[in-house]
Amino acid sequence: MQLATRAVVTAVLAALVAVAGYVGGMPVTIASALLVVAVAVGWPPLAGLPFPVGSSVVIGLGGLGAVVAVQATPDQPYLRDLPLVFAGSILLAFLNELVRRDGRPRLVESVAGTVTGTLVAVAVAGWVAIGRTPGGEPLVVAGALALAVGSAVVALPLAAWLGAVVTTAAAAGAGAAATAALPDVDVVAGLLLGAAVGILVSTLHVLFDRLPTLERRLPAIAAVSLPVTVTGILVYVVGRVLVG
Repeated sequence: MQLATRAVVTAVLAALVAVAGYVGGMPVTIASALLVVAVAVGWPPLAGLPFPVGSSVVIGLGGLGAVVAVQATPDQPYLRDLPLVFAGSILLAFLNELVRRDGRPRLVESVAGTVTGTLVAVAVAGWVAIGRTPGGEPLVVAGALALAVGSAVVALPLAAWLGAVVTTAAAAGAGAAATAALPDVDVVAGLLLGAAVGILVSTLHVLFDRLPTLERRLPAIAAVSLPVTVTGILVYVVGRVLVG
């Protein structure tokens, strides 16, 4: 999948999250669960893990468990059970290695890659948490729109440093514009949130853009979903700091 295509798909996914955030409630949870499935399917081939089926199962269980845990938490802080879910996922990652019958080559790489993929999937629970937070829906919309704009701009044929600056500026502008059009969120908060999202998008672009595995379908699915999942926890943290 070419860079421009990946950028468009990521922007579309982010826009769908923004729509879900505007509607509020269960749509954000459903969108988060679907993103977990995409990461679980695509991360093992993206990272070149030696036991992709088992790693996908661990990542999927960890990510979906995080979404369910946050959705089921009755009151704030909504992420309080997230460490338990992630700790259980780490145990599953080791159990995943015990069921291997291939001689367990690249054992450390397999465990590390599976745990990293699970961390990425668990991060999507941030969307659910901020969506459930009173007054948090505008932050979901602002963060997702900033991500959509940043994901589109990062595909422009610019030098690395200039592309990062332009992407960050565009995402910051999108975040500020979104909060200006929505109630209960300060424009400065939207600007800073958008800037943080733009920096994240630029960083992920540098990390993954040149991987040869992105030419295949499943790794590309993970690559286009990954910025959206990771942004979830970023939006929650920044939103809690700036808005409360």
